[in-house]
Amino acid sequence: MKTVCFYFQVHQPWRLKTYRFFNMGKDHNYLDDLSNRSIMQKVARQCYLPMNALLLKLLRENKGRFRCSFSITGTAVEQFKAYAPEVLESFRALADTGYVEFLAETYSHSLAALSSKEDFIDQVKLHTAMIRKEFGQKPTAFRNTELIYSDAIAATVSDMGFRVMLAEGAKHVLGWKSPDFVYVDAAEQRLRLLLRNYKLSDDIAFRFSNQGWSEYPLSAEKYASWLSAENGEVINLFMDYETFGEHQKASTGILDFFKALPAAILAYGDMEFDTVTSAAEKHQPVSVLHCPHVMSWADEERDITAWLGNELQNEAFSKLYALKDKIKALKNSDFDYVWRFMQTSDHFYYMATKWLSDGDVHAYFNPYGSSYEAFINYMNVLSDFNIEIDKALEAKGAAKSAARRKRKPPVTA
Repeated sequence: MKTVCFYFQVHQPWRLKTYRFFNMGKDHNYLDDLSNRSIMQKVARQCYLPMNALLLKLLRENKGRFRCSFSITGTAVEQFKAYAPEVLESFRALADTGYVEFLAETYSHSLAALSSKEDFIDQVKLHTAMIRKEFGQKPTAFRNTELIYSDAIAATVSDMGFRVMLAEGAKHVLGWKSPDFVYVDAAEQRLRLLLRNYKLSDDIAFRFSNQGWSEYPLSAEKYASWLSAENGEVINLFMDYETFGEHQKASTGILDFFKALPAAILAYGDMEFDTVTSAAEKHQPVSVLHCPHVMSWADEERDITAWLGNELQNEAFSKLYALKDKIKALKNSDFDYVWRFMQTSDHFYYMATKWLSDGDVHAYFNPYGSSYEAFINYMNVLSDFNIEIDKALEAKGAAKSAARRKRKPPVTA
């Protein structure tokens, strides 16, 4: 049997409000509450609620013959609780079917794996605890932010106890090999790898509504025939969950397409659905994957230049992680909260200057007028945050000194 593995990424960043130089020292509320609320509620109406209802129906009707996997960031769950609690309940209903697997990732969808192993591990632990609390599952598979992967990152993930990791089926890493098999990391052969079939994934995520596409319109039957024709053992279809109803509007027929898809695939008789961990364990690895340089699922290059490809991004990134030791010393939950949402990869994505082959994709997700505007706004917030950290550390030091003086016994003659 050929295994079809659907994995969906659910993420919403905490968006920063317009924060000018003159706000510094006066205003320490950095979030755009109106945008965060309105966007979350819009995506809930268009994607999360209708697609979750559709999935729940498919899962119940097929009684285990249809399965899928999710990862949901901590920042998304925080926004569910704040603005759309019914969405969180609908995801819990999916978990209760027993046919949905929830994966681990970084809590705030961060780039910590590229900067700080300690922070990376801490964020993954925080996210894992959140998944256990909200959905009753202990994740055994891992998906890094934007499918960022390398041998070094894989070693850390394996050391944390994960058995499976997702990665991009990038041509420059795979070469002639197919993504439609299970692999293991070259250095950590305990860690099984599922690689995204980016062509078949992007046929849904990016090309579905493109009327200039030679395969338009895409039907469930046509797509199922493509899957059946693949010469492999596991077909990994990984995409943003917001594809369904948000990036591809309901008017395009995307929800009707997915409604018909499980039956169209199962009708072939030689294909089945499974979750990430089960699919990786069901099939034997065919080869090792050696990836000394970092790759991701973004853009044609499949590298990290979408987030760290210019001077603006690298300056902001280095300044952010320069605060790491201060945050650790402070041990303050309010500062930890801001520290986490300031690490979200979206902030660096907004600063991208890749306006050639992938310009339309970057523009779609960018609320700023320019990369420089995104950089200045972020750095203004970061500067004020740094000032407040220093004040808090100074106050903490003064309090400790006062406590020591108070405990010191009086000098007697």
